[in-house]
Amino acid sequence: MRLITITAAVSALALASACGSESPASTEATLESPPETQQEAALEVDVLDCGTIEVSDLDAFSSAGDYAGETDTFTDSCFLVRHPDGNLLWDLGLPGVLAIAGPQTQQIFTVSLEQTITEQLADRGMSPDDVDYVSISHSHFDHIGQADQVAGSTWLVSQKELDAMFGEGAEIAQEQQALFSLFAPMEQKVFEDELDVFGDGSVVIFETPGHTPGHTSLQLMMPETGPVLLTGDLYHRAESRELKRVPRFNSDEAMTVSSMEAFEARADALGAKVIIQHEPADIDPLEGKIQ
Repeated sequence: MRLITITAAVSALALASACGSESPASTEATLESPPETQQEAALEVDVLDCGTIEVSDLDAFSSAGDYAGETDTFTDSCFLVRHPDGNLLWDLGLPGVLAIAGPQTQQIFTVSLEQTITEQLADRGMSPDDVDYVSISHSHFDHIGQADQVAGSTWLVSQKELDAMFGEGAEIAQEQQALFSLFAPMEQKVFEDELDVFGDGSVVIFETPGHTPGHTSLQLMMPETGPVLLTGDLYHRAESRELKRVPRFNSDEAMTVSSMEAFEARADALGAKVIIQHEPADIDPLEGKIQ
């Protein structure tokens, strides 16, 4: 979600932890072909609380104009995916400095964070060094805020989103550039369309563009639940999915609708459980785990 009115305020708090303004060096990646059959690896997925976003007017979240005056509270979730061949952190939440600074309010948004990713890893007997890979659904600040805490990880990134962040002609506000610079120390693995992270079909990142040019969603093959799809910000609320509501600030409305249709076709074909990452009704019942 692109919290336009509050990005500058929160990014200013994060400037102290920014590690330079240059873009990450580009490296090529050779992608493995997906296997013919998908296997359910021994995945463990922890749901991390990466912040809370209170919205006092939801009008920006529907181009149809039917959310005006409504309020809601979004959870901001990150996901620690533990695979026998490595650990992936999906999305990086709100800036960690909020855990010290406390809630920040500007216009319709109030954002807050209780624990950083590093602290939540420590609760699990882990450290940032144990995170082999990071991937973000997209580059809005509530999904990239703690990149500095996992700077030693390899960043799995869509070429389209990388171009939107750092490509020639990218129009990025100065405060957003400060957050983007936190990715500078990371080694990159760049992909197009989709990436089978561990080569066994258990963890697949796939493009769902429209919210941003290279927005992605995540497919998991869980031992108990079976196929699970994490939406990123393709949807923000259950109602957004039911009514196919597109935020006014998306990069391409028509492309968003097309991505919604492709996402739903994938979910139907797999018989997948869909988890909307900002929807408390989807996140709270998980009780910190996807089984």
